[in-house]
Amino acid sequence: MDFTLRFQLSLMMFLEYFIKGAWFVTLGTYLATNLKATGLETANIFSTQSLGAVIAPFFIGLIADRYINAEKLLGVLHLFGAFLLYMMYSSTSAASFYPYVLVYFIAYMSSLAISNAISFRHLPDAKKQFPTIRVWGTIGWITSGVAISYIFHWDQQEAIAMGALGNTFLLGTLFSLLLGIFSFTLPATPPIKHITASKNITTLLGLDALRLLRRRDFFIFIITAILICIPLSFYYQNANPFLTAIGLPNPTAKMALGQFSEALCLLLVPLFFRKLGYKKMIIIGITAWVIRYLLFAYGDADSLAFMLILGIILHGVCYDFLFVVGQIYTDTIAGEQYKSSAQGLVTVAMYGVGMLIGFWIAGYIGEYLKAKDVTNYWWQLWMYPATIAAAVLVVFIVLFKGKTAGNESSSLPG
Repeated sequence: MDFTLRFQLSLMMFLEYFIKGAWFVTLGTYLATNLKATGLETANIFSTQSLGAVIAPFFIGLIADRYINAEKLLGVLHLFGAFLLYMMYSSTSAASFYPYVLVYFIAYMSSLAISNAISFRHLPDAKKQFPTIRVWGTIGWITSGVAISYIFHWDQQEAIAMGALGNTFLLGTLFSLLLGIFSFTLPATPPIKHITASKNITTLLGLDALRLLRRRDFFIFIITAILICIPLSFYYQNANPFLTAIGLPNPTAKMALGQFSEALCLLLVPLFFRKLGYKKMIIIGITAWVIRYLLFAYGDADSLAFMLILGIILHGVCYDFLFVVGQIYTDTIAGEQYKSSAQGLVTVAMYGVGMLIGFWIAGYIGEYLKAKDVTNYWWQLWMYPATIAAAVLVVFIVLFKGKTAGNESSSLPG
């Protein structure tokens, strides 16, 4: 791979993830302080990410893959995204904010798939080289968090009170414009007609792989993936408001430690996988969710701040040991006929069904606790996802038998 191609793809990934990191991490705090959103309004807005994840495959598979070069579409999506981010910045209520963020996430979730597709099409050895490109996305996300906390100081208590978090959308707007323009300089990536012609709605949504649910372990894994996304939604929706409310300095930059941890754990997954296998790694991943929320429940911004930092750093284990290993497990057992459909099914189950349910549950519980005017609001809030994750852990340990890929493949229903 020549230097120019590596630079282009790396910068594309950096900007792609910088954009979301610039505003999404602090979104919960912004909604509560700037727009005075209720818990259910916040849940409604966060759920647009799940809706985008479900709708994006239609756009990519039925339209984008067939009729337009990927790099040109990426540019159009991010130029349009810049407009939507600016309209989010200009919104004065949760109601007026909602339609812009919904359309934005349909566009953004589509752009994620397109940026990956561009990379895979142009890398000579994608299996080995893609991680070195994708890691720049993680660096972009971390950089945005550091900029917000240490350069602009928008997440300081005084700045938040003055409405400074609105500037995060302007930062996202600027970088979305940059990526929109830069995308037109990327290598030409035309549609592959002989591949895309065979795509249909059932394949894109993973419905072809529904027959795999007859297999006990895969069914249990899918149910586990959906249920564990409920605690995950609590993190996305409440972590930044929590850290801000209790007075942890530079919360946005500290939350970026989770992405650093995720990148490190991703490199370690092959090593642990050889030693532990699917079931033990997924058990470790679910256990990490329980520990994370207990750390949040009992930590504070003073002498126990290390518990909060450790809870953030556990993000790598929480995410990679469950979701990444789960994707590997799915790829292994699905067989050539169902690989794409099975991954589509897992994506819709987790980011569509699971997180959609999770955001609403998190919003309802937050509203319920505020209505009760409890004195230990944050402790009670974090104990809910800790309990849910613990219940999911027990279900998975008891019901998932952990058959080998070979045994499972031989048991495919005819």
